[in-house]
Amino acid sequence: MARSMWRGAIQFGLVTIPVKLYLATEQGSIGFNLLHASCLNRIQMKVYCPYHDEVIPRSETVRGYEWSKGKYVVVTEEDVDSVPLKTMRAIEIEMFIKADRDNAGTEFVKQAYYLEPEQIGAKAFYLLKSVLAEQNKSAICKIVLKDREQLAALNPFSSTMLLTTLHWPDEVRAMDELNLPEAEIEIKASEKKMAEQLVASMTGEFSAEDYHDDYRQALMAVIERKVAGEKPEPAQRTEPTNITDLMAALEASVAAARQDRTADAPAASSKPKGRAKSKAKAKTKVAAKVAAAEDEAPRQRRRKTA
Repeated sequence: MARSMWRGAIQFGLVTIPVKLYLATEQGSIGFNLLHASCLNRIQMKVYCPYHDEVIPRSETVRGYEWSKGKYVVVTEEDVDSVPLKTMRAIEIEMFIKADRDNAGTEFVKQAYYLEPEQIGAKAFYLLKSVLAEQNKSAICKIVLKDREQLAALNPFSSTMLLTTLHWPDEVRAMDELNLPEAEIEIKASEKKMAEQLVASMTGEFSAEDYHDDYRQALMAVIERKVAGEKPEPAQRTEPTNITDLMAALEASVAAARQDRTADAPAASSKPKGRAKSKAKAKTKVAAKVAAAEDEAPRQRRRKTA
């Protein structure tokens, strides 16, 4: 059974809605252990006290704040709970904005959480959810999580609401040091039109169920081969498109995407979960046709010159 990691209330105006917070995501990556290279035994991370010159259990550790050089004050859970801030136990809504996320700062998401209303506040919870959904709005709020106040957005999601924590403005890096020559780039009308056709031919309905972690599966296959005593084969990497043959690459991509969409159209209704595989095949076809187009383009230019 899922366990809530925070309990408090949504507050806006004079309305208080008691809720529980649950992590909406989990890590699905492959875990590794650190080993000693010489003997391949797993190492241990121990907590060492230099004053007593001994390894101590984590149960004997406490949180401390260094208020002066070498001087600490212990901060307990009771101390944290006594912080005189409403957001310690409340999701305090500051304002409502359009849910299109065009507002500066709302693109940088940290973590997502599900909300579960307490029985006494269920009606108010779903009233707020329905209004946000009908008006296509997000609620910008603040909440204290993991010993710090965080900026967050509240949005309707399925039969609940989703709280996504956001980065504070001073946590978002400036782009001043990046080389971004957008103003110097000239795009021909024919190139733009061909790119628009490629985007249109690859446009469809997104369904998260059609996707899976390809990297995790591929890495697991490499690990299984090593366990079996086999040597993994080097991976083939896709080279960047030659800028001089951009039109040829776009034309080949459009043709391949259209051909793949036509071929997969009858199977789409009977096997909706095969989209991910068909997309992988499409990428392979596109890559092959782009390579052929880039190889053919210099030959065509040589013929014209001759």
